[in-house]
Amino acid sequence: MESTEQGHIPQNDIPRNDSNALSTLVEQVQERIHEVIVGQNGMIDQLLAGLLADGHLLIEGVPGVAKTLTAKLLAKLINTRFSRIQFTPDLMPSDVLGTSVFNPQTSTFQFKAGPIFSNIVLIDEINRAPAKTQAALFEVMEERQVTVDGLTHKMQAPFMVIATQNPIEHEGTYRLPEAQLDRFLMKVTVGYPSLEEEIKILERHNQQAITELLTNMQPIITPEILLNARMQVRETHIEPKLLEFVAKIVWETRNNRSLYLGASPRASIAMLQIAKAYSVLRGRNFVIPEDILQAAPAVLRHRIGLTPEREMEGSTTDDVIKEIIAKMEIPR
Repeated sequence: MESTEQGHIPQNDIPRNDSNALSTLVEQVQERIHEVIVGQNGMIDQLLAGLLADGHLLIEGVPGVAKTLTAKLLAKLINTRFSRIQFTPDLMPSDVLGTSVFNPQTSTFQFKAGPIFSNIVLIDEINRAPAKTQAALFEVMEERQVTVDGLTHKMQAPFMVIATQNPIEHEGTYRLPEAQLDRFLMKVTVGYPSLEEEIKILERHNQQAITELLTNMQPIITPEILLNARMQVRETHIEPKLLEFVAKIVWETRNNRSLYLGASPRASIAMLQIAKAYSVLRGRNFVIPEDILQAAPAVLRHRIGLTPEREMEGSTTDDVIKEIIAKMEIPR
């Protein structure tokens, strides 16, 4: 487990309701990330959308596709505390949340905070820990607080969990329960790079070590900038017919024969938040249908469950989401 705190940087605040200033800042962040990461534009966009929407993210992909590296890069560009927790089969809840330690000088128990008490928390390979340790995250992810020995400890804002996991079929993993998955705003899937991108990766590694690039990376986002950006996302305008469109997409997941588990109202709220974040990322202060269509797969894929028949056919939840949207009339 590691914890770092960035140094002081100038307070270059974003004016409220200035979508151009925010989109310029987002472009700067993307450029800095691409100094280290080749490709993976979809993952980077979703990470930034999740950051602006004030939610937790789950990143899934095979080992070696820059999941952890990208999450660390994003945290390094924000002037806040950062901690990393490596989940293992023997990790206990107290190793994550903290524990009460007896102080012989005062003859009292004092709470020693665990690594979850940070601003940006990277949980590496979250599905390698057993259910007891995974369940320890329920309260802190939903309520932004930790209760130990009857005492509640509030998390300091901003607070964001970025978790990575290998696909379930890999050896030594534990499936995350539905209640845990539902607490992630989005599930980001990461694939292999193209041949051209892999050649660029090799060329970049041949020129300079990734550790050197990470060391030289300086933060460009302050907590104040992030707070203003999130306020701007919340105030983004959305038409009533688009709100109805979001609700209809989620409602259809509960009445689809290919699914045994539909999405909850939390999914509707998440889709609304991410659609607003995408609109701000694109330099707009209003939501369009394409923002919702872009948000839907990442918001829904981990919240719905395929029937055994569809699984045997080799279908994925993304396939069913596409089928649901294809049958709907997109409001204009």
